Amino acid sequence: MKNIEIDKFKVTSNISLKNSETKLVIDDAKSELKSIRKKLGEWQNIMYAHDKHAVLVCLQGMDTSGKDSLVREVFKEFNVRGIECHSFKVPTDLERGHDYLWRHYLVLPQRGKFGVFNRTHYENVLVTRVHPEYILGENIPGIETVDDVNEAFWDKRFEQINNFEKHLADNGTIIFKFFLNLSKEEQKSRLLRRLDKPEKNWKFSPDDLKERKLWDKYQDCYQDAINRTSKRHAPWYTIPADDKPTARLLVAKILHDNLIKYTDITEPELNDKIKANLESYKAQLANE
Repeated sequence: MKNIEIDKFKVTSNISLKNSETKLVIDDAKSELKSIRKKLGEWQNIMYAHDKHAVLVCLQGMDTSGKDSLVREVFKEFNVRGIECHSFKVPTDLERGHDYLWRHYLVLPQRGKFGVFNRTHYENVLVTRVHPEYILGENIPGIETVDDVNEAFWDKRFEQINNFEKHLADNGTIIFKFFLNLSKEEQKSRLLRRLDKPEKNWKFSPDDLKERKLWDKYQDCYQDAINRTSKRHAPWYTIPADDKPTARLLVAKILHDNLIKYTDITEPELNDKIKANLESYKAQLANE
């Protein structure tokens, strides 16, 4: 990692996904990840005790980009009390009965905890933008036909998402957004592995192939969403995802290197009265 500049993956100006790398291989990625994820787990314990911040990690990427395994490997050293992961699938009838951000508000991490969104509120400007007919199921006033789902509609939705994240950041949530940038060729290879290995068959759906045919449209929508919503308080990072160990290490490294900058996050000190009586408390326990 000595020659890898982490900030180069941060989106600070408009990007072109066609010109963004998908393949990066760091030889010792697995061993480096072991060290960093342990440090992350220790930092989370301190944040839990500090109890003034939360961390929200948002993961987006095309099917097979490695989101599930990344969650497993990056957060392996966390105390289970300090992290919650939520995967957002097709909205239920109950969820469609509320505004599109409602289900995300319900599971935001509380102070002291990490929350991981495996697929996120951005599905509402990605899948629904590729398939605007899905918007009609939200029963939004004034949206009667697909023609009503126009550019003005998307402009408003992006504004709402930016406001949502700004509100979270202003109230103590540290936000990271990662786009796992997978090549179309690597996705093909991973889909074939799902078909070739019986233990992986359950992950495959014929819909994966239908959505793959819309690859270019999805890439355009991802690019637009990233460019419109990468803000200082909620930055996007584009992570080369063709090599899974490298992608996991980069995400862990970005989290660690940014979080340790929060020097105000420290373990709370005991008050003077308790400090002064520590020896007395020890004696009480010793003499039971």
